[in-house]
Amino acid sequence: MNTREQLDFLINYLIEERAEPIEIPQNYPDKRNLLRALMNVRMPSKVSDEFLKVQDDFLTNETLNKDLTSVGDIKEANGKLMLWQGDIATLKVDAIVNAANSKLLGCFIPLHNCIDNVIHSAAGVQLRDECNKIMKMQNEDEEVGRAKITGAYNLPSKYVIHTVGPAIPQGLKPSDEDCEALASCYRSCLEIASYNELESIAFCCISTGVFNFPQELAAEIAVRTVGEYLENNETTLNHVIFNVFTDDDYSIYKRLLF
Repeated sequence: MNTREQLDFLINYLIEERAEPIEIPQNYPDKRNLLRALMNVRMPSKVSDEFLKVQDDFLTNETLNKDLTSVGDIKEANGKLMLWQGDIATLKVDAIVNAANSKLLGCFIPLHNCIDNVIHSAAGVQLRDECNKIMKMQNEDEEVGRAKITGAYNLPSKYVIHTVGPAIPQGLKPSDEDCEALASCYRSCLEIASYNELESIAFCCISTGVFNFPQELAAEIAVRTVGEYLENNETTLNHVIFNVFTDDDYSIYKRLLF
């Protein structure tokens, strides 16, 4: 199959699985968005080996055609701490951190631009399935401040570490407990990375999106917590990357790190 045939196959498979009529657009970008939307809303469940092979070939080809960034490509560094602005799903590192929700199954809102959606969409349906297995064994929602590690599937990283940050109600300031919970997110991810003998990890700006944690305070907690962990613990980590997407976050971390 060529790329267009793969896309058509994947869309038709997921529509047939849903057993409801869905109009398929004609142009490639709209078809691609439809595939992502269908993946976003799909509940974790068994899928055919053929689907997985076609999906993996399709998504891996997309990943390889992106401008990927390795640790050696990142120039802004202060010891083990590094700063990089861009799409975390294009980082070729040992682990990227996903800002998850307490269900740990990814974002179900079609085409939503949150990092949870972006990571799951690029990884493939296996990521939601693995998270579902973890949650079934756990038999309760993921606790704020904790973390879990999974494979990365069709992402360029080796692993994804999922953590649930504190959510701040609109108009309120974070409490001391919220600040400690955010610090715990960073420590939990670092502990999992060290336990698995990883050398590089990339953090997103946990809790600063729809969870409403103030950007500057979140960055201060992140930099302080990571610095303290590296200073006080034996670890295999040689590179801790603070990945930012917005110019505001870049300016904040630039001031804190350099």
